[in-house]
Amino acid sequence: MNRIVTRLALCAATSLIATAALAQDELEETVVTATRTRVPLDSVGASVIVITRDDIERSLASDVSELLQQHAGLEIARTGGPGQQTSLFLRGTESNHTVVLLDGVRINPGTIGGAALQNISPESLERIEIVKGPRSSLYGTDAIGGVIQLFTRGSRRDSSAFSAGATSGTDSTRQLFGDALIGAGDNLRFGLGGSYAESDGMPVYVADDSDRGWRNVTGRASVEFDASESLTLRGRAWRTAGRTEYSSQTFSDPPYANASQDFVNSVYSIEADYRASNDLKLRASVNRARDDLDQLQANFAGFDFAHTRRDSYEAQVDLPVVGGHLVSFGIQRSDENTIANSFGTEFDQDTAVTQGFVQDQFTAGIVTARIAVGGVDHETFGSELTWNAEVGALFGGGTRLTLAAGKAFRAPDSSDRFGFGGNPALDPEVSRQVEITLKQKIGERQQVWVSAFDNRIRDLINYFVVDFDTFEGENRNIDRARIAGGELGYEYRGEAWRARAELTLQDPRDESTDERLLRRSRQSLIVAVNRDMGPIDLGLDAAAFGNRKEFGLPTVTLESYMLVNATVRWRATSALTLQGRLENAFDEDYTLVEGYRTRGRAYTIGVRYSFD
Repeated sequence: MNRIVTRLALCAATSLIATAALAQDELEETVVTATRTRVPLDSVGASVIVITRDDIERSLASDVSELLQQHAGLEIARTGGPGQQTSLFLRGTESNHTVVLLDGVRINPGTIGGAALQNISPESLERIEIVKGPRSSLYGTDAIGGVIQLFTRGSRRDSSAFSAGATSGTDSTRQLFGDALIGAGDNLRFGLGGSYAESDGMPVYVADDSDRGWRNVTGRASVEFDASESLTLRGRAWRTAGRTEYSSQTFSDPPYANASQDFVNSVYSIEADYRASNDLKLRASVNRARDDLDQLQANFAGFDFAHTRRDSYEAQVDLPVVGGHLVSFGIQRSDENTIANSFGTEFDQDTAVTQGFVQDQFTAGIVTARIAVGGVDHETFGSELTWNAEVGALFGGGTRLTLAAGKAFRAPDSSDRFGFGGNPALDPEVSRQVEITLKQKIGERQQVWVSAFDNRIRDLINYFVVDFDTFEGENRNIDRARIAGGELGYEYRGEAWRARAELTLQDPRDESTDERLLRRSRQSLIVAVNRDMGPIDLGLDAAAFGNRKEFGLPTVTLESYMLVNATVRWRATSALTLQGRLENAFDEDYTLVEGYRTRGRAYTIGVRYSFD
């Protein structure tokens, strides 16, 4: 790993030297997810990553997880190649410790596990915002590691735009996609889009040689109507469905059998946005989200499945700024139904959750501060009070110092309570984190930052074996974890050059056993450089991750690895773009999950036609 870090550090230094002398021009950017209000990115105390539409198009990524793993501190574990089940570990926390939103609607399933990132096509998305650190005061359960918000493509005011394209690549992977952003006069706008992707896939297990393919069909629609100068009404619909093939272990001859599962993920919402002349803002929405997974082969107990349906109702008020204070408060009601069957353990549960928050963002001179308090009334375990507090100071020369702290929690999901080893008496997992961040601007185009964080989590849920002969047991709040670490970053954004380097050093440790948490590395380093030369856009990125511990007796160690990817885009005309991506250019042999294959060198080529 030291050799990899050294090589990437040299790449970062080279990028800094190459770009430091270029002309400078400040690019202001705003974010919503960190505070639930639109604020300048530079004023946010939390660590925030923004992935733009241009980043998405350039990446040629097949799913959202491929975009996320291009940033340090976001680790992916995938049981096989693209399309297979994927877990995300944000800043060393558990895979179910990150809230994932799509246009403000939670898409985490109510059954076990995190959001199905492998099912989400990047072509549907306009932007991604990633907030690291606790945010339960604003978003409730699961926001221990952070929040990821996916913004779908919307509509355009007073004009229309259309695009379509196709990609083809390794493993006979192919995709067709199209979008229409339609402005119908001054008050009415529409957005339509969709994609179809399929692949012959690759073998899932190291010991198997049968390809396992996948298919994904995604559609989206939106409408936006300005009922008056103050009131805007919106409707959104997004749905993805498909089939994933995988291998099932038979413990006989042959050792693996063909298996497959169907999935459906969807979000529907209606929203009203009111803006008064005195800058009072009111937003209200009604939402429905679904997460369905159905196994197509029966086991000894029948067909396994996991279905989540969640209806939510939300309102938020942002008061006019008075004396430097921007006060917001909101309330949300969620009614969730989960139905699942796993090897004969079946449940059908309804869960009602009510949560509210109040937040004050304050500016006085060089000092900015934010305090938020959230309360949750959960039908299962009762109430939980969470909070966030940040105070920062902007000094001369573009120096910003921020101190932040917060409390977050994760409520036991339906599988924890009623699935295998289910225990209805479980308590929530609770974390407390502190963080200090120093950001320094260098001119108008460059900045460096360094942060240190300490996250302590108690009452982690784990399966406790009562009878080792039968493996009978139950889920209990028996573990504690501490994740301490630091981040160092650099970014340059110019007209022709863009460069960034991100380094995360962390110690994700189970304090109950003093062992490192599984599937999480202690080091991750990302270096990315882009050069825009008129019609040609070239990109090179490299990602290095340290070794990780894996399940096994004794514990297995997964070796460190480095992946190098290259992209090229040629704007043949103002409307026609040809592009390609070479992934894992040096054909690195690495493992994300013990016993499962990972993709070697792979390519994708694509064409996109866009016009206004």
